[in-house]
Amino acid sequence: MSVELDGLVDGARVDGAGLARGVVAAIAARAGEADRLGELPAADLDDLRAAGLLGLLVPRRLGGLGGTFADWADAARVLAEGSGSTALALNMHTSVVGALAGTPDELARAMGAPESYFAARDRVLAQAAAGSFVAVAMSERGAGSRLSALRTSYRPEGDGYRITGLKSFCSGASHADLYFVAARAADEATAGDATGESDGQPAGKVSHFLVPAGAGVTVEPNWDTLGMRGTGSHDLRLDVRVPADALIGGLEGLSLLIAQIMPQWLVASYAAVYAGVGRAAFNAGVEHARGRAAPGLPNGLVGLPAVRARFGRADAALAALDLVVDECARRVDADPGSPAANSWVWRAKLLAGQTAQDVATSVVEACGTAVTRRGHPLERLYRDARCGSLQPATSDVCADWLGLAALGGDPDADADVPRW
Repeated sequence: MSVELDGLVDGARVDGAGLARGVVAAIAARAGEADRLGELPAADLDDLRAAGLLGLLVPRRLGGLGGTFADWADAARVLAEGSGSTALALNMHTSVVGALAGTPDELARAMGAPESYFAARDRVLAQAAAGSFVAVAMSERGAGSRLSALRTSYRPEGDGYRITGLKSFCSGASHADLYFVAARAADEATAGDATGESDGQPAGKVSHFLVPAGAGVTVEPNWDTLGMRGTGSHDLRLDVRVPADALIGGLEGLSLLIAQIMPQWLVASYAAVYAGVGRAAFNAGVEHARGRAAPGLPNGLVGLPAVRARFGRADAALAALDLVVDECARRVDADPGSPAANSWVWRAKLLAGQTAQDVATSVVEACGTAVTRRGHPLERLYRDARCGSLQPATSDVCADWLGLAALGGDPDADADVPRW
């Protein structure tokens, strides 16, 4: 399905990379401590807010910069060179803002959105431009990010909805003003106690809500994982009533449809982040290799052909990934939702996860055990890069989508297991 970008995004290019360069040094200086503490630094969000990056994709008429998906890709790569975790947390915010701003009005109406939805959408986007931070609460233990396996539920209550459940991997949870929460209709949820565990049964009606921080929303600070520790992706417990206009699109059951029609916000927005992480690992390796002495070699590690070859291959792989990310962004901005654009969305995510991981691994092996000590930038970057293939959609899911399409199937409808 092809959709014209006649919605909210202004379409004029913004210097996303330039905005990011203005804050990346400060963010990089905090990255090591954020990794040790397992928390997103509030100061990082302050810097992003001051630079206007929380409103990068908000239209100008609502106080934002009116940027494009390509502007985000440019900004994300620069930010991720300083801190992959902070870039990833901002990506979650940007994916919500981008989906709200980039879904054309006529497409929303064709899917059944009432006119009241547009005022609610504009209000949220204006808040983002003013500095409100949105965290994504979609993943659950036992379900991951698969919308079809969610256990968090919602039901009508008065003139609004009651949402109950437990979310995991909620990046920036401690700092969010709003949470983008995925839930399924209570009368169609699988039997259970809404703890976040899934029995793999097919989804019923799945919807998204924008839930404000406050009573009924509890952050459980338990984030302790391999990589991207500085995202502070804590669990989120929900037992909260929200008004009717908290329902995204003003209509129940739109989540799976939007995920299929415009997957860039759930798939490719990660790609630029991990391209930046891969580049950061490369740069840290270059700095280490240039300054590292080696017995019998006057030029140190740089004098070893095997070391130079690893950096040469990494350089080529990262340059190729940048081209793929750029082509993906160009197609998303020109023809979002088209089959061709969607293919590049899945390619970009697959290659970004694999390339970041491969580059970081090779660079660490080239530099030796010295860089594996806690506190060395390459040790953190290696762990961060390893997470790229695991972020939704995982590399295996991306490859299966592309393989099914290449073999003549419908990658959204013909999969044996739901992708979302």
